[in-house]
Amino acid sequence: MKAGKQLFQYALEFKKIIIVALIMLGLSVGAELTGPFIAKKMIDAHILGIESSWFEAAKGKDAVKFDGHYYKRGAYFGKGEAKGKEVRIIQIGKDFYFIPEAIPFDGKRTYHNGQVTIKKGDQSKIFQAKKIKANQLLQFYQPEIPRMIKLILFYFSLLLGASVFQYGQHYYLQKASNRIIQKMRNDIFQHIQRLPIRYFDNLPAGKVVSRITNDTEAIRDLYVAVLANFFTSTIYITGIFISLFILNAKLAAICLLLIPILYAWMIIYRKYASKYNQVIRTKISEINASINESIQGMNIIQAFRREYQMKEEFEQLNETHFKYQNKQLNLNALTSHNLVGILRTITFVAFIWYFGGGSVGVGSFVSLGVLYAFVDYINRLFQPVTGIVNQFANLEQARVAGERVFELLAETGTPVNDTKMERYQGNVTFDKVTFGYKENHDVLKDISFDAKMGETIALVGHTGSGKSSIMNLLFRFYDCLNGSIKIDGKNINEIPVQALREHMAIVLQDPYLFTGTIASNVSLNDPRITREMVEKALKDVGADKVLKNLEKGIDEPVIEKGSTLSSGQRQLISFARALAFNPAILILDEATSNIDTETESIIQDAMEVLKKGRTTFIIAHRLSTIRNADQILVLDKGRIVEKGNHEELLALRGKYYQMHQLQHIKSAG
Repeated sequence: MKAGKQLFQYALEFKKIIIVALIMLGLSVGAELTGPFIAKKMIDAHILGIESSWFEAAKGKDAVKFDGHYYKRGAYFGKGEAKGKEVRIIQIGKDFYFIPEAIPFDGKRTYHNGQVTIKKGDQSKIFQAKKIKANQLLQFYQPEIPRMIKLILFYFSLLLGASVFQYGQHYYLQKASNRIIQKMRNDIFQHIQRLPIRYFDNLPAGKVVSRITNDTEAIRDLYVAVLANFFTSTIYITGIFISLFILNAKLAAICLLLIPILYAWMIIYRKYASKYNQVIRTKISEINASINESIQGMNIIQAFRREYQMKEEFEQLNETHFKYQNKQLNLNALTSHNLVGILRTITFVAFIWYFGGGSVGVGSFVSLGVLYAFVDYINRLFQPVTGIVNQFANLEQARVAGERVFELLAETGTPVNDTKMERYQGNVTFDKVTFGYKENHDVLKDISFDAKMGETIALVGHTGSGKSSIMNLLFRFYDCLNGSIKIDGKNINEIPVQALREHMAIVLQDPYLFTGTIASNVSLNDPRITREMVEKALKDVGADKVLKNLEKGIDEPVIEKGSTLSSGQRQLISFARALAFNPAILILDEATSNIDTETESIIQDAMEVLKKGRTTFIIAHRLSTIRNADQILVLDKGRIVEKGNHEELLALRGKYYQMHQLQHIKSAG
C-alpha cells in the first residue's frame, strides 16, 4: 500500500475532529470571500448608485431636498408609494450635475455652458443641467450613509466570524494531527517490540530512533502545515473561482488555466525533490546512529584516541546531508515565489488585455464595483497558490518520511498473544537442530541433546562455537532451519512466543538495567511481582550484602544501563530479576565472566538457590563455575563433540580436558 493511502487511513481514525475542522475552515473561507462582494455592492449600489434613477417625492425618509423639491432614489420607494417626475444625477470628471429629466441612453459625457451632451455611437442628445455643490452632493449621499455603515458592520462581523472559525479549524487540525502522530508513534513502538531479533542485527538503533522521532515529526508537519494549507487553499481557490464565474465567466475561464500549470509544476518538483529527500532522511538516520554509537562507546573512543577519526566520519555524513539540503533549498527557491510571480504576471496580463481591449466600447461597460472585485479576487487567488507552492517541500519530506515509517511497519512481526499456559516442567529436547544466521552459513549443525527437569546443563567451547545460538533458538529469538526443539514433548514452534518466554529467564554477561530504581529493575514493574518478592529475591541471591551501602537501598535510582553501579551489583540485580519471576528454564550466559572473585563467590551460592526446581543452562568460559553441572556439552564449530559430566569428560582426555588443562596452567601461573 502506498504511503499516501496509509497516511489517509491514519487520518480517517480521527475523521470527526478533521471534519469539524474542515467545516470551520469552509465557514472561515466563505466569510472571508464575501468581502469583495460587499465592497462591490458598496461601490455600485451606494457610492456610484447616486447616478441611478431619482424621482420627485414627498418629504420623508430617504428624500433629499434640492431646489425646493424633494427627490428619492427609485430603489428606495416603498410598495404603492407614488413616484413623480424622473431625474438623473451624473458625474463628469470630478463634478456632479443634476439633469431634470430621464436619460434614455448613456455614453460619453461632456458639459458646456449649463448643458450636458451624451454621445453613444451615432446617437447624441443634449440635456439642461445644473452643477451640484459639495454640500448639496452630501445631502444626496445622506440616504446611503446608514446603509453603507450596515454593510461595513456586516463585513467586520464576517471578519470576526472568519477569525473565530480560523482559530477553530487550526486548533482542531492541530489536535487531530497530534492524535495521529501519537497513535503512529505508539504503533511503531509496539511494532518494534514484536519484530524478530534478526531485524535488529543489521539496523543500528539510531536509525530506528530516527524513524520514531524525526520521520513522524515530518509527518506531523504534513497534517498540521501541508494538509491544512492544501485544504484551506483548495477551498479558497474554489470559492474564488465561483465568485469570478458569478462576476464574469470569460475571465474566470482564463484563470482556470492556472490549475494545469500548477499541477505540471508539482510533477516536475516531485521528480527532483523525492530523490533529494530520500538522501536527506537517510543521512539524518545515519547521523543519529553515529551519535548514538559515539555516546555508547565514548570510553573506548577516548581510551584509544579515536576522537579525530570519529569527527571525520561524522563530518562526512554531515557534509552529504548539507549538500542535499542545499540542493533542496535551490529547488525550493526556483519553484516557490518565482512560480507565483510568473503566474501572477500572466493572469494580470490577461486581465489588462480583457478590460483594456475588450471593454473599451460602451456596450461592454463593466462597473467599477465589478472591476474592484475582480482585482481583489485575483490578488486573493495568489495567496493560496503561494501557500500550496511553498508547501511542496514539506509535502515531499512528509511523503518520504511516511514511506520510511510504513516500511518499518510493514516488517513482519510476531503477533502478540495473551494466551497463558501453566508453568511447564522444563524438559528440553534438541533433535537434530541445524541453524544459520545467514543463508548457506550454518553455525549449528545436527545438535541433539536432552535436558531433564531440574538438571544443570553447561555449554562450553571456543568463541563462535555456537553456545549462544543454542540459547537464542530456545528463546525463539530465531527459529531453526532443520530439526526440532521441544519442551515437555511439545514443539516450541507450536507455542506462542510470549507464552513460551513467560516461564523462561536469562542472565546475560553484560546485564541490562533500565532507568528507574533497583526495585523496578527486579520487578520490571510487573504487578505480579510484589515488593516483598523483590526484597526476598535480592536477599536470596546475596545482593543485600553488596547493595547495603546504597543510601536508598532498593529504591536507589538507576540511570541509563545502570552506569553508576558496579558490574557485580548489576549482575546481582539481574540474578534477582530472574529469581523473582520464578522461571521453569533459566539461562546464565557467561553470567560470572565479568565478576570479581568475592562477588563470584556470592553468585555461586546464589546459583544454587536459582537452580532449585528449574532446568538451568550455563554458558561459561571458566570451567571452574560448571564443575557441578549434571551435563556438559562441548561444542566445536557448531557441533557437539563431547557430552558428559566433569569427571567423565576429563577421563576422555579430549577437547574438554585440553581446555581444563590450559585454564589450570594459566591460573597456576
